[in-house]
Amino acid sequence: MRRVCAVFGGSRGIGRAVAQLLAQKGYRLAVVARSLEAAGAAAGALGGDHLAFSCDVAKEHEVQSTFEDIEKNLGRVNFLVNAAGINRDSLLVRTETEDMISQLHTNLLGSMLTCKAAVKSMIQQQRGSIVNVGSVIGLKGNSGQTVYSASKGGLVGFSRALAKEVARKKIRVNVVAPGFVHTEMTKDLKEEHLKKSIPLGRFGEPADVAQAVVFLLESPYVTGHVLVVDGGLQLVM
Repeated sequence: MRRVCAVFGGSRGIGRAVAQLLAQKGYRLAVVARSLEAAGAAAGALGGDHLAFSCDVAKEHEVQSTFEDIEKNLGRVNFLVNAAGINRDSLLVRTETEDMISQLHTNLLGSMLTCKAAVKSMIQQQRGSIVNVGSVIGLKGNSGQTVYSASKGGLVGFSRALAKEVARKKIRVNVVAPGFVHTEMTKDLKEEHLKKSIPLGRFGEPADVAQAVVFLLESPYVTGHVLVVDGGLQLVM
């Protein structure tokens, strides 16, 4: 049966690494990003008949129309990866309300909206698999990242509740929680200092997380799980 996967946030970082690995495994991919140009470049680099789509995940009408376009051009989505995310790190007392809202909308509401759209189709198919990309910060918290932590922690609760709702329809929902990974989000961090606190002694690579995402996408008897991929960081946090 055709495997069609929508990768939101698929133009860069972890999402792009996931798309690359899935393409190698024969999936048909919808690479989705806010910028159609960026999504197109990522999809084009994969070769094959993968397609690019633009979408602001915080806008329900855009999410809905994107899924309709994917189904029309690739087929029904039976796999979903939510890797779109932003951070606006700051102490809470210095955080502007607009920055709070933007993080919650993109990191949490966006995944809720894409899952809602995907699940409608997956229920009709009586199968499906969803992986939401969270963060170890959503599990442990971190000073200066209160809002980001809340958005990613909320994603865990949402994913586990959804896993309970849709399990009887043979749809699985899981979470990958990365630690420090080489992406645009972490480019300004003091890596030499931070990696001393990581038991494995290095930042992760997007490909490290992609392997975990694909494992959960394809594991037929795993749902409601949070897989931490952090080099052991949570052991010392």
